[in-house]
Amino acid sequence: MDRENSLTEKKEELAGRILRLARDSIIVNMRFMDTALAQIQPVSRPGSGCVACDGESMYYDSEVILRQCKKEPNWAMRVYLHVCLHCIFYHAFGYGKMEKDDWSLASDIAVENIIIELGLNAGALSDDAERLEKLRVLKKNAGALTAEKIYRNFRVNPLSSDGRQELIRLFEQDAHMYWEKPEELVISSDQWKKISERIQADLKTFSKDKNNSESLKENLAEVTRERYNYREILKRFMVMGEDMTVNDDEFDYIFYTYGLETYGNMPLVEPLEYRDVKKVKDFAVVLDTSASCRGSVVQSFLEKTYQIMKEEENFFHQMNLHIIQCDNEVQSDTKITNDQDFEAFLKNGKLLGFGGTDFRPAFEYVDRMIEQSEFDNFKGLIYFTDGYGIYPERMPAYDSMFVFLNRDDRVPSVPPWAIKVILDEI
Repeated sequence: MDRENSLTEKKEELAGRILRLARDSIIVNMRFMDTALAQIQPVSRPGSGCVACDGESMYYDSEVILRQCKKEPNWAMRVYLHVCLHCIFYHAFGYGKMEKDDWSLASDIAVENIIIELGLNAGALSDDAERLEKLRVLKKNAGALTAEKIYRNFRVNPLSSDGRQELIRLFEQDAHMYWEKPEELVISSDQWKKISERIQADLKTFSKDKNNSESLKENLAEVTRERYNYREILKRFMVMGEDMTVNDDEFDYIFYTYGLETYGNMPLVEPLEYRDVKKVKDFAVVLDTSASCRGSVVQSFLEKTYQIMKEEENFFHQMNLHIIQCDNEVQSDTKITNDQDFEAFLKNGKLLGFGGTDFRPAFEYVDRMIEQSEFDNFKGLIYFTDGYGIYPERMPAYDSMFVFLNRDDRVPSVPPWAIKVILDEI
């Protein structure tokens, strides 16, 4: 028994030493990783049969570390960096929002791609050439190899059972058991976001280092950029007005029930049949119908807008929405006053244009409508576009929001006066 315990202790000590060396090797090769590595402490968990991380501790089975490193001497550094990158991109926090198997695999592929691209000799594995071949195919289909885009590709092009198992064999290094309940992770997504932003800043300082990765920068840009809820951004276009609904906030139930009890069916106070609320009423949606904007994407954007508009708490029953189609000139203007108008447009409306892109005609058209008192209280304009066009030189007298769908790796810049919003999905 003593001999068995002594052997176990030696294995634990050796595995711990291997992981410390792996950690030191990562820091030596990539100084910008020190902040993230400081958050993750290796913790032995005998009998677990895997390596797994909860955002603060990297749990490992010494038997697994020793067995894997005997086959692949660089595996310890590989799995350490793999786990650390998962945390930097806080992949665990997207687990509950996605289809779990696809998101788990997409996350593994994204971090393995970065590690291979970094070209670290101390982290190379013997079958990386096979991984590279798979990555080339994925990049053709998904574009930039961020977890989000790989996942989106899997949802559009489902994997076969054999194809999935092959990718798991090549790219899975750790277990994701702690991703099941991300709200219970020790370090929150906000804390990891700050660490990711720090790494992003440090990368610029260490940009001349020989070990660099465009995929690392792309993944950092993906996780650190601001995200918007389309419902929330529409609040910028809200105005105060009366809505025909019972106002419970200003209704006194005491006098109401007293009247009913004293005089039978004669309440002393009736509830108000309207209330003052802030909702969206007067605004314009401009659709870029140039050749670079696909009709299916524009249609999806309109359908998403309509779904939000149908929610009673967001819009007045009577509204004044203009859906304007514009490429290098205004092609059409459809006035929407209620749900039925919007449904008719979605069903029967046709997209017109498909020429060049010039944003100025739409703004000039809206300015003329304002001058002609078409709107009671115009709050702003939402322009759905790919962004490649001519912007107005002067700032308009209303909020202007340019909405991009995140399907292009490089979204163009907008003027300082414009609100730039990137939607993950339509």
